Amino acid sequence: MLQSFTSNSCVRLIQTHRSTWYFLFLLLGYVLYLIFGAVVFSSVELPYEDLLRQELRAIKTQFLRDNECLSEERLERFLERALEASNYGVSILNNASANWNWDFTSSLFFASTVLSTTGYGHTAPLSNAGKAFCIIYSLIGIPFTLLFLTAVVQRIMVFSTRRPITYVSTRWGLSKPPVAVVHATLLAIMAASCFFFIPAAIFSSLEENWNFLESFYFCFISLSTIGLGDYVPGESVNQKFRQLYKVGITVYLLLGLVVMLVVLETFCELQQLKTLRKMFYLKKEKPQDRLAILEHDHLAFTSVSHQTNSTSIEEVKSKDFSVPVLTSPGGDDPMIR
Repeated sequence: MLQSFTSNSCVRLIQTHRSTWYFLFLLLGYVLYLIFGAVVFSSVELPYEDLLRQELRAIKTQFLRDNECLSEERLERFLERALEASNYGVSILNNASANWNWDFTSSLFFASTVLSTTGYGHTAPLSNAGKAFCIIYSLIGIPFTLLFLTAVVQRIMVFSTRRPITYVSTRWGLSKPPVAVVHATLLAIMAASCFFFIPAAIFSSLEENWNFLESFYFCFISLSTIGLGDYVPGESVNQKFRQLYKVGITVYLLLGLVVMLVVLETFCELQQLKTLRKMFYLKKEKPQDRLAILEHDHLAFTSVSHQTNSTSIEEVKSKDFSVPVLTSPGGDDPMIR
């Protein structure tokens, strides 16, 4: 009985901490996915990096050979300074000197990337005052942006998701879960068409050196707020209507971010995903549940104790205990009296 009680307690303990086991498996899967990504990126990109390094070394060697009056140390200092300026968005090339990074429209584009946490990194504050203001501006602006986006998405969800699903399920007498799945799929297709495929075609036609894949790559990297900064529109030489182009890109990024949040929230409200998420969440133990568990354990332990005591009593009764009677031959022993 004690073994049965112990095994039941272990099973109940495992069932109680089931979400913890699911979370551990989730953590293991995430780590393995990170390792998988690192292996793939390394195997794909490392050969290209090696070829680029060899090409740069060959160009540098040929340049020093053609200009023997220039020492390698001076060339290194010059290139180091040029690359440092390029990291701040300032180019030394003559054909790039016409584009300013801190005019109003470029600053507006930079502010939108900061508040949306996209952060392309192609432009960064140069002065200490600009860096300090960027910290304060982001500290206030990022929570403000999250609050604003949450309020906007909440209002859009009423008209884009909840009311259409309720109308269709009520009008045709369908169950809400399958209607919600179909609605989320159609909404995702519309969002991908309007904010990925069509803008990618537009960017590939406006940007001289971008093909469709690179334009689609920019749209995805931007709207997912990854913001690697390797592709930034409006930075080509002699870009037509550059000021208006930058404002349009800013509007596209903000609207696209809102639409992506609406699509994600729509998928998060699916019953199937809610059930999946609950598997990994820490279950909140209510006071009455804890009291019921304690009472169940107390009753189980009490029953086991009673059964053990009754078994002991029966064993005692089953044994024959005979008490010897003390007698003396003469019957007059004072000790026996």
